[in-house]
This record gives sequence, C-alpha cells and structure tokens, in this order.
Amino acid sequence: MTTSLLPRVTGATVLIALLSTGCASNPTPVHDPRFTPVYPVSSAKTIQRDGSIYRASGNYLIFEDPRAHSVGDLLTIVLEEQTDASKKSSTATTKDSSYSMATPTIAGKPFTPQGQAFFNNDFSSAGEFSGDGSTTQSNSLKANITVTVVDVLMNGNLMVRGEKVMTINQGDEYIRVSGIVRPVDISPNNTVSSAKIANAEIIVGGNGTVANAAKQGWLGRFFNSEWWPF
Repeated sequence: MTTSLLPRVTGATVLIALLSTGCASNPTPVHDPRFTPVYPVSSAKTIQRDGSIYRASGNYLIFEDPRAHSVGDLLTIVLEEQTDASKKSSTATTKDSSYSMATPTIAGKPFTPQGQAFFNNDFSSAGEFSGDGSTTQSNSLKANITVTVVDVLMNGNLMVRGEKVMTINQGDEYIRVSGIVRPVDISPNNTVSSAKIANAEIIVGGNGTVANAAKQGWLGRFFNSEWWPF
C-alpha cells in the first residue's frame, strides 16, 4: 500500500487560501510618481582660488533675489482654501383638461340608437407635480507645503509640484500640490498663496488602519452606486 504524503485539499482549505490572498493585497503606495521633485543640473566643480581677503568659497550674495525662479528651486505654498456653496431648486406644475361631446343631431333630431345617447360623453384629466431640492457644501484647508520648480515656461511662469507625507499611528497622511505660479505673486519670503496657483491640483488623503475603517465596503458601495436599480 502506497501512502500519499501530499495534504488533502478540501473546499475549506481553498476558501481560506482565497481569503488570505485577498487580505494580503498590496497596500496603496505612499509616494505618487507624478509628484516626484526635479533636481537642477549640477555643474562641474570649479577650483576656488582664494585671495588674501576675499574667499570665493565663502561668499554671500546679499543682493540676490531669494525667491524661486529656476528648475529645482524650492517654493513654499500656503494652503488657505475655503469654499462655501449652496444650491436650491423648486418646481411645481399643475395641468387640468376637460372635454365635452354632445349627442349628434341628424335631420333635426338627436341621434340616439336604441334610445341610448352613446355619443354624449364628458372627459376630464388632472395632473400635478411638485419637486424640491437643496444642497450645501463647505470645505476648509489650512497648511503649508514646500514644493519644487519642475519647469520654467516661455513667459516666465513656474510649474511647481510636490508632496508631504506624514506617518501617524499606523497610517500615512499626505498632501500633494501641483500647478503654475507667476513669479510676481511670490512674496519676498519665498511663499505664495494657493489661491494664486493656476490649474491647481490639491490632493489631501491618507491610507492605513484609520482610513480603511472610515472607508465603505465594496457591497455598500455597490448598493449606493448608479448600477443599483432601486
């Protein structure tokens, strides 16, 4: 008699394996490649020739503009977003219709076959519709994030992007910003308000234990989706 050393595969074993595979899915990556910083091109290191008083390696350009203006420069974005929107609509319609048909007359006498006024009828209809809807939304965001200049356009505007990732208690919180900034909108301390960023993309989110607990399950999302017919 030959005894097989392979374990017996049952339906319960396959089910447990499938559930384990689903629970071990790869987590969402923290860093987004779209917001990867761009670094300036490093030039060849030149030999510093020091004089008796002036040292080229320790000079300070006190008259240079510290604001971002070239690829790789840093720029601090002051996020001060606040939106308040409300909408209300109301519709009411009413329609009444009535029609009357008298008994026809033939040769001066009412046409009543078998003594019945079949053609003497009254019709009426009434319809009424009423609809009311309203929505209100309010959002507020205040934070600071430092981004890098990734390109300088022909007109001098700066394309910037960057992200900030914070790991807090088994979860990652991130802020991602990208857009176009005018150099004249940059303050002397090298900051710019998010309200002055053109084509701005501001993403605030997170992942981890807390984010997963606040996320609706796939079955609940199905019942709340447009595919649910009821």
